[in-house]
Amino acid sequence: MTTPQLASFKVPVTDNEPMRSYSLGSQERRGLDAALKQMEQDLPFEVPCVVNGKEVKTGKLAKQLIPSDHARHLCVYHEADEATVAGAIQGSLAAKAEWEAMPWNDRAAIFLRAAELVSGKYRYKLMAATMLGQGKNAWQAEIDAAAELTDFFRFGVKYVEELYAQQPPQNAQGTWNRVEYRALEGFVLAVSPFNFTAIGGNLPGTPALVGNVVVWKPSPAATYSNYLIYQILAEAGVPPGVIQFVPGPPPEVVAQAIGHPSFAALHFTGSTFVFKKLWKDIAANLDKYRGYPRIVGETGGKNFHIIHKSAEIRNAVLQTIRAGFEYQGQKCSALSRLYVSSSIWTGGFKSQLLAEIAKIQVGAVQDFNHFMGPVIGRPAYDKIIGYIEKAKAAGGEVLIGGTGDDSKGFFVQPTVILTKDPQSITMTEEIFGPVITAYVYDDADFEKTLELIDTTSVYALTGAIFATDRKALITATNKLRNAAGNVYYNDKCTGAVVGQQPFGGARASGTNDKAGSISIFYRFVSARSVKENFVGLDEFQYPSNLV
Repeated sequence: MTTPQLASFKVPVTDNEPMRSYSLGSQERRGLDAALKQMEQDLPFEVPCVVNGKEVKTGKLAKQLIPSDHARHLCVYHEADEATVAGAIQGSLAAKAEWEAMPWNDRAAIFLRAAELVSGKYRYKLMAATMLGQGKNAWQAEIDAAAELTDFFRFGVKYVEELYAQQPPQNAQGTWNRVEYRALEGFVLAVSPFNFTAIGGNLPGTPALVGNVVVWKPSPAATYSNYLIYQILAEAGVPPGVIQFVPGPPPEVVAQAIGHPSFAALHFTGSTFVFKKLWKDIAANLDKYRGYPRIVGETGGKNFHIIHKSAEIRNAVLQTIRAGFEYQGQKCSALSRLYVSSSIWTGGFKSQLLAEIAKIQVGAVQDFNHFMGPVIGRPAYDKIIGYIEKAKAAGGEVLIGGTGDDSKGFFVQPTVILTKDPQSITMTEEIFGPVITAYVYDDADFEKTLELIDTTSVYALTGAIFATDRKALITATNKLRNAAGNVYYNDKCTGAVVGQQPFGGARASGTNDKAGSISIFYRFVSARSVKENFVGLDEFQYPSNLV
């Protein structure tokens, strides 16, 4: 049965979700603390696969460890096997016609309700799962699992409304031209990362909002928070089968999905290496598919701050600390390369930077005093410590930090390495941890340093320019035009807000489809033009044919 649309609806006015401070003694601090205590009391949780709305327990169990206390785990989850993935694909295709045909206002209402559930009923539970399972402190969990996820759902509805409203401006006499934005033919595979709970919701949510069905493989290190998102979407009214939740080993689950003839798109956030491999695998399968799959990905970064001689030192120092060490440097946009003019470096930047970093407390996220928590797991810990050792062996000077403690949790101290070689290993390779490598350049070499920044890295995700001299800002912006998809003036290179800074980078950092904007929705629709003629022909010949 098709529901008649009896009005042209307008979605509610969309604003960013207000962020709560969690200051000492506040109501939100008490609420979050209670949620953390309750979650710790109830763990470990059991997480099933969910196919067609029904729990599937394969019996093949894996654990999501608590990175600040690796002797414990937040959940055990059932890994999807071949039959489960096959059932998820088949079930999603069976659910597609009804979901795509659902009136837009009803799909919109489902996601608006999901936004309310995230910002209200489930806020503290989602944050607690993100803190314990992914190692975020309270503020990092707030801006991610609460505010950004809410914004993705609310602004997504706004952007799709705007997309659907884009219609041909011209109609010849006696005709009417229309465009419809169809869902893709087949299913979308969403592969989400550990580091942002909000991305876990956005990767399946974006294609689903425009009528696609999605097979969602969450990160093993974010399984529980992502399972909560699945439950929220189901409670909001997403029908069974529209989003299939299939945690499991990435190579097997992903290979099975992209090998299916009805594979229509990949929505991915993760490593550049994996993304490139998937792109090649998809290309090798082209003859299997009914069409050309869409490939949408956001991958790595080797993000920079360039500090000009006119920069305001205090602001540049504090923005650098936040950019490099919030969430232990485990953001795709985190600061890794720091270029500082010599007069600024000796004029107070270095001393203030080290003095402020020395104040950072590292430890378990349940203690709200800790600015930094653990890195996500053993492989990350070993990789980060390994890079620090390689930098030291190559002549880099560790100015602060450089050590870790994995006896109970995976804790790495905030680290600054000073290098005289701008092509050193920690200036060129992605570390994904709390390590900043600084290079001091002569004031007169500002433009040469901009060229160095542009050519040093294969990545082009984020960057920041610190200067009070407008000419310097203009020069840097022009020379670094292709070096970052998101660039900031006198602000840190992290923290893009949905609706404010569309996020994404090019080069090896991804397809730059700009999450948090209308742009990304174009990738998950296939437009069809419809022309209707109201006046019939009297004859087939044109006037030019007549003599």
